[in-house]
Amino acid sequence: MKPSLQVRLSQHLALTPQLQQSIRLLQLSTLELHQEVEQMLEANPFIELDDEVPTPFEASLDTAAAVPTPAAERDDTDGRVDNDEPAGIDRDEAGATEREDWANGTEGDDFDGIRETPPGAGDDADFEPQQGGGGDTLAAHLRRQLAGMRLSAEDAAAVEALIDSLDDDGYLADALDDIARQLAGDDDEVRDELLARLRCALHWLQAMEPCGVGARDLRECLQLQLRERPDTPARAVALAICEQHLELLARRDVRRLMAVTGADDELIRQAQSLIVACEPKPGRPFSRAEANIVVPDVIVVRSGRGWKCVLNPDVMPRLRINDLYAQAIRGQRNGTGAGLSTRLQEARWFMKNVQQRFDTILRVSSAIVERQKNFFSHGAIAMKPLVLREIADELGLHESTISRVTTAKYMATPFGTFELKYFFGSSLATDAGGNASSTAVRALIKQFVAAEDAARPLSDSQLGKMLEEQGIQVARRTVAKYREALKIAPANLRKAL
Repeated sequence: MKPSLQVRLSQHLALTPQLQQSIRLLQLSTLELHQEVEQMLEANPFIELDDEVPTPFEASLDTAAAVPTPAAERDDTDGRVDNDEPAGIDRDEAGATEREDWANGTEGDDFDGIRETPPGAGDDADFEPQQGGGGDTLAAHLRRQLAGMRLSAEDAAAVEALIDSLDDDGYLADALDDIARQLAGDDDEVRDELLARLRCALHWLQAMEPCGVGARDLRECLQLQLRERPDTPARAVALAICEQHLELLARRDVRRLMAVTGADDELIRQAQSLIVACEPKPGRPFSRAEANIVVPDVIVVRSGRGWKCVLNPDVMPRLRINDLYAQAIRGQRNGTGAGLSTRLQEARWFMKNVQQRFDTILRVSSAIVERQKNFFSHGAIAMKPLVLREIADELGLHESTISRVTTAKYMATPFGTFELKYFFGSSLATDAGGNASSTAVRALIKQFVAAEDAARPLSDSQLGKMLEEQGIQVARRTVAKYREALKIAPANLRKAL
């Protein structure tokens, strides 16, 4: 084959480093952007913080209009009951799953199968802050109690080891055998001695406040708290239920409970009240509130008769070019400053891309507010159907850009702080020929369930019929999907005893 030369004309898209950086910064969350800025400040001497204004991000957690993260993001647990418990002393894994069920659905407060949301909060979030004990930690609280106990050095060290093994909920995260093995290594004699001392230390730990700390599963946690109550027939029934029959209580199977405990209906109800009054997560009052806080990127404020978006100044990094370094390389034409000029250009690109990121977020947020203005006056029930393509077409941007902007970016509203994606929802047909947002339908379902008779909870079919009366056509399986997304238990699990 004879070699030859050919000329071809074609078009292709080339992503310059500047454009690649712009795309990458656009999809970063506030925390990730903070980390990116810190890395740039360390790597590039031509960029620095503006000392004339507060340092970015440092004051944001203290001064921003921040609220806790929506539950849909900070808690992935579904309302479910774990009926199986591993045999033996190591029941940590089963206990962790079981106490999540207790706190998040089928075994929730008052056993109503739905978690309460403060007035004005969104569908997918619980915005009630959980304040830590005056900034104190569970471990520090326990160590102060330990210091006041007259224990030998060996016993105190064993209790310390158990305190270090507690998780955020106050449960013992490691089995005693595992802790002894880690401390003693391969020496069986020392390990057996340590195991005996740890068992004693566990009793000391479980006698501390908060009551229930050091438990290995939900059953043990509830029993520790119940044993602190006065000795009554109801307490004896409650202890029996916690020992072997929690799953029957979760299923509202009163007949089986009466059969296995020998108690009458009234005594079962009294036992249930005692169990509900217990704290399934003893360490919860000491959890760090900062871990559940989100700083909004944009804030919606009233503007005349409408609403407008403003950027949250506390999340915007205040950056500037170092004039001293920039002037030092000006006028150099012999090529010695070529490398420094490149770094200076990189600093300018970075500042421009950061500013462009916030400008794009503001444009998209303003378009969302304009489309969903009824939400800001009436709440989630007034949400309209909205898809990414509508905002993309309006702003002349690509759908992928809108997707990047609305991911991990938050908007503070009169009804709480929401991720921008929250304002997008699929469309459901109505009898009037219009469309209803899936978000509004979920809000209606939550209202129906909140107002239902606890003795006769609404089934998915009944919820579907009630939505039809509102002119919204929804299949029963769709109602079930929305109910599960709201972490609302089925009707049989919401029924009061």
